[in-house]
Amino acid sequence: MILTDTHTHLYSEAFDEDRSLVIEKAMELGVKRFFIPAIDSTYTNAMLDLEKAYPENIFLMTGLHPTHVKEDYRKELAHVEEMLASRKFYAVGETGIDLYWDKTFLKEQQIAFKQQIQWAKKYAYPIVIHCREGFDEIFQILEEEKSDGLFGIFHCFTGTFEQAQKAISYNMKLGIGGVVTFKNGKIDTFLGEIDLKHVVLETDSPYLAPVPYRGKRNESAYLVNVLEKMAHIYAMDKEEVAAITTTNSREVFGI
Repeated sequence: MILTDTHTHLYSEAFDEDRSLVIEKAMELGVKRFFIPAIDSTYTNAMLDLEKAYPENIFLMTGLHPTHVKEDYRKELAHVEEMLASRKFYAVGETGIDLYWDKTFLKEQQIAFKQQIQWAKKYAYPIVIHCREGFDEIFQILEEEKSDGLFGIFHCFTGTFEQAQKAISYNMKLGIGGVVTFKNGKIDTFLGEIDLKHVVLETDSPYLAPVPYRGKRNESAYLVNVLEKMAHIYAMDKEEVAAITTTNSREVFGI
């Protein structure tokens, strides 16, 4: 069984004490592929070091996270553009709109999101979208940018059934992680109505650990808990869910 964690921040400071153990533990449980989203330029070297340590298992993205869109966002975008021109990546992201913490830089977030979509199209890369209280704003930009060249993952999807259908209409897979195991997560009430071909699995570690680890540091090994919940929702064997969702990830990332 091969599992794919389509979204994990393994370079995070949260793993500085035991990063190799965390990765090896996950690999022993079948998690063999780790897709690594960017946050901003301060993490680039750590991401490159991670790839160097596990070249067969680590696949990097480049991008600017919406919560890190500040006064210097033009400088950060220039770094993303420079990285895209310098080497291969597997996606542009994570990018999107986050209005949960602060609405100060909404306009700048919109500009940065649109620019990163356009770069993803230019390089024929998927886009990996972060959304927190920004569905309307994200869908507006996706509508403006929709084309055959627009595709990717709606990471950590926590919306409604209608929003899920809308995301899929823009060639997005739904990234499903720990939230699906939460009693108040709600997505488990309708997810089974969505064809599994539209779904990929993720952890977003070190954030959003699934039950029974909720509130603790998340790890890629806990993807097996997400898998168990998904197997229950879809009434399938875990191996079948793992195979389908990994195939879906290959369709998105091209590897």
